[in-house]
Amino acid sequence: MSNFIIRKVAVLGAGVMGAQIAAHCANADVAVLLFDLPAKEGKPNAIVDKALAGLKKLDPAPLAAKDRLAFIEAANYGADLEKLRECDLVIEAIAEKMEWKRELFAKVAPFIRPDAVFASNTSGLSINALAEALPAELRGRFCGIHFFNPPRYMPLVELIATGDTEPAMLDALETWLTTRLGKSIVRAKDTPNFVANRVGVFSILAVMHHTARLGLGFDEVDALTGPAIGRPKSATYRTADVVGLDTLAHVIGTMQATLPNDPWHAHFKQPAWLSALISQGALGQKTRVGIYRKEGKTIQVLDVAQQAYRPSAGEVAPEVAAILKNRNPAERFRQLRESEHPQGQFLWAIFRDVFHYCAVHLADIADNARDVDLAMRWGFGWAQGPFETWQAAGWNEIAQAVAADVEAGRAMSDARLPAWVFELRGVHEPTGSWSAAENMLEPRIDLPVYRRQLYPDQVLGEAAPDRGETLWENDGVRLWRRADQDRRIGILSFKSKMHAIGSEVLDGLIEAVARAERDLDGLVLWHEAPFAVGANLQQVAEACKAGQFDMLEKTVAQFQRASMTLKHAQVPVVAAVQGMALGGGCEFVMHSAHRVMALESYVGLVEVGVGLIPAGGGSKEFALQAHRMAQRAAGGDVFPYIQTSFQTVAMATVAKSAVEAVQLGFAKPSDDVLFNANEILYAAIRRARAMAEAGYRPPLIERAVTVAGRNGIATCEMMLVNMREGGFISAYDYRVAKAAATALCGGEVESSARVSEEWLLDVERALFVELLKEEKTQQRIVHMLETGKPLRN
Repeated sequence: MSNFIIRKVAVLGAGVMGAQIAAHCANADVAVLLFDLPAKEGKPNAIVDKALAGLKKLDPAPLAAKDRLAFIEAANYGADLEKLRECDLVIEAIAEKMEWKRELFAKVAPFIRPDAVFASNTSGLSINALAEALPAELRGRFCGIHFFNPPRYMPLVELIATGDTEPAMLDALETWLTTRLGKSIVRAKDTPNFVANRVGVFSILAVMHHTARLGLGFDEVDALTGPAIGRPKSATYRTADVVGLDTLAHVIGTMQATLPNDPWHAHFKQPAWLSALISQGALGQKTRVGIYRKEGKTIQVLDVAQQAYRPSAGEVAPEVAAILKNRNPAERFRQLRESEHPQGQFLWAIFRDVFHYCAVHLADIADNARDVDLAMRWGFGWAQGPFETWQAAGWNEIAQAVAADVEAGRAMSDARLPAWVFELRGVHEPTGSWSAAENMLEPRIDLPVYRRQLYPDQVLGEAAPDRGETLWENDGVRLWRRADQDRRIGILSFKSKMHAIGSEVLDGLIEAVARAERDLDGLVLWHEAPFAVGANLQQVAEACKAGQFDMLEKTVAQFQRASMTLKHAQVPVVAAVQGMALGGGCEFVMHSAHRVMALESYVGLVEVGVGLIPAGGGSKEFALQAHRMAQRAAGGDVFPYIQTSFQTVAMATVAKSAVEAVQLGFAKPSDDVLFNANEILYAAIRRARAMAEAGYRPPLIERAVTVAGRNGIATCEMMLVNMREGGFISAYDYRVAKAAATALCGGEVESSARVSEEWLLDVERALFVELLKEEKTQQRIVHMLETGKPLRN
């Protein structure tokens, strides 16, 4: 197939999903037409305009930056269908009604180019049945493209082919979705609810069934089915509220109507309490009341037995919590099976029934077990998929236990496990994952785009990835390389928990750069998310308690040396960033020669949250930025540029995307933003090589930086006085923010004075150590370590 180029996308339907799909395409610099019905009164595009305005209010934000909204053009079916001819990809995302979709297909089909791709975002309707509404010439370019909510953040997209879909087109679309939109693809069969929703909704039904059977509270079940078992914090019933109880009921109804022969069909119905809530208009988060509601500051939960709300206080029983802490999966599941506590019995029952369901239906719903596991991880946020969980707990032992419960009538269905379950030792092996339909192990799909993912998401039992050749390491870092990539580009990875930056990381980084300068052509800073959460606060707190402030000053000086070592290395240092890069982690990002950033990079100088200021060179870098921008501007006044940086530092603003990181000055417009985090190491290695081949030269140390000085500090103080008098900040917040202003303005010097980079580093270091000696800063550090939250004192 020739190059697959998508310059413009049309999204049909400006509802919750349609508007957010449009937003994510705009995030990726793709022009979008967002369609809906013409308004009955007022402006013809009023429906779409309202949806676009709503995008700015949603949390989490669907837009990577507010300016992305300008890439989305409002349109309506009454006046703008001719504009569809401009589009290379058309995505239908209207309500889940077969007749409505088919009617829309007939309306838009004459305007879709024969070389364009047409796709439906249906969450479970038959793709082949939908295709029947299209003219024959469009059917080869039609497929299902099921995004998960919210589309920016949930990795999973299910692709569903019809009998007529062109294989080359589907490969090209998968490639585009993977690298341009950053999606993780599962190819699903055209069965009701496809893969993730089929398993996920059954899992919810199983939870509901056993909640009622064992008389457990909804809040108690959410305590059991969240992080305690490797599921999201929203667990089961909170997730139902977030998704919308009416939406959940619709999906259950789809299973009930379309799967009459499913052995679990008797359970495909909504419980009476769910029907009652929906009839009362209590639909969950969108109506502010559902299974949960908030009364003042109290979270309340529905008590079905009392037919009333009560305070939510569900907890995991100590004896069950002890079982869940057992790190041996086989022992953990054995203990759950043997538990006499209702919570233990509940957990075994929900796992057993999902294992049972997935095994019986694997041949029908998915190409292989890997697709089921990855679909549940990417679409529902499970830490492990059902088959991985089963295999980790001992395949044969679990199989026998499930079979025994089926035989004894304890399972939700009497369907027998397939014969292959007892013939295998597991479904995932180094050579592939089990396909029940093909009766063989299937390897991963081998599209060229996946060669960009040096460390793709793997399932338990797959071949271990290449961890490369270690060149040097200490307790804090590892310097290594990939023989199959570029042997002259080193990779530096932090080994500390959450990649916190302690003395061992600082020493290791300085040594690794020296070795790279001697033996390599370039260096990439990379490890899995988070990039780095900042300084090791535990080390700082212990040193403060011991009164070791001289040692702390030396550590800050070493931190500054590490940052300057990155910036002035004689080989290009490329930071490959994903996840959080906070505090000192942000400073390392700012000092690197170049940045390759995943879209979902959350970058910020957050030191004020613990009563400190950026002192690893972050304040100095913002002062340098102001100096350079002022040089380019008429008049040359640095303060207007410092003012923006001051607000960013004083408010501990964290960029909510890599795009925002550029706008806030933590990165540069010339840096690379990738949407698929699994591709950043591949791209960073090649960026380092390109910089080396282009004759990379590090910047010289600045000796004459124009700073805002005393007048700049005074102007910042005026802003702080107003905030303090308005009750927005405390007296100590004022103290810390003034220190930040002093560092950014170059210290107590005359306005427009010229100072060196070393001077700026000395100023921020002295202010940092002064704050460390303050009792209130020490209280903030301890509070952050104990609670993970900032203290206002």
